[in-house]
Amino acid sequence: MPLIILTGYPSSGKTHRATQLSTWLTSRISTLAPASSLTVHTVTSTSLGPRSAYASAGEEKTLRAEELSAVKRHLGRNTIVILDAPSYIKGYRYQLYCEAKAVGTASCVVHAGTSISQCTTNHDTLPTSSQYPPATFTNLLSRYEEPSNLSRWDSPLFTVIWDDPHPPYEDIWAALVGPDGRARRVKGHQATAKAPNTNSQGLAELTATTQAVIKAFSEWYGVVEDGGGAGEGEIVEIPGTKERIEVPAVRPSVAQLQRLRRQFEGLQRGKVNGMVTGGAGGGSGIPDEPSSDLAGLFVRFLNSSWDSK
Repeated sequence: MPLIILTGYPSSGKTHRATQLSTWLTSRISTLAPASSLTVHTVTSTSLGPRSAYASAGEEKTLRAEELSAVKRHLGRNTIVILDAPSYIKGYRYQLYCEAKAVGTASCVVHAGTSISQCTTNHDTLPTSSQYPPATFTNLLSRYEEPSNLSRWDSPLFTVIWDDPHPPYEDIWAALVGPDGRARRVKGHQATAKAPNTNSQGLAELTATTQAVIKAFSEWYGVVEDGGGAGEGEIVEIPGTKERIEVPAVRPSVAQLQRLRRQFEGLQRGKVNGMVTGGAGGGSGIPDEPSSDLAGLFVRFLNSSWDSK
């Protein structure tokens, strides 16, 4: 389900806005008909580590890792996740954006747009135990990377200034949840897609098959260090398939044959792993549908590669 990323200066009111959002979303979900299984979960950085962690680069990195882990645990089909954390680094917001997109769900950024002077006043009124160390507070103010709606990982962006009574609830809801009360689905990008499970047995068979074809062709054609050869247009029968290799005009070297073998295996690897390749052939002589005749496919690929007639 959707991810709402709070961001802003320290003591800008992020926790207050997160509480407002959680309360409103819970109430809004209760009005859905039929009854919805949606829930709201807030991940709060202060519950995972002290504010003093931001005084040390190592401790801060550990805290962000724990935040990210908590977000990933709760990102699911029926949970709206609110991250109440500084999120002041644009690279970290990008990482959160990718995590949401990887599971096919939408995300948005809610920016607590409070001025530095107001944040300083807010911070000074906190109990000492809840304050940042003075140097850390100043450092966080100077290091803050403001979100921009021109960046895809910060979009959609909702800025809530200090005087606003509440965030734009309906706009946030419309951006993350469809009119049917279900989370908007986001098409994953190849960069964020999870790697498929590897069919090791199938890959081993693919490699063994292509190596056997290359060996049979090399032995017949004499593509070895000692030389040899055969005439153009002759036919080479390959064990295990009815397809036959048509001898090219220019004798391929061992390196060329191995390069073609690796190229073919790369094209076929997705199919072996059970992925939908969406037409991996692309004019390479490889049909788009899977086939058990790997040797035959490889022979056709070789013939197509050197355009034998």
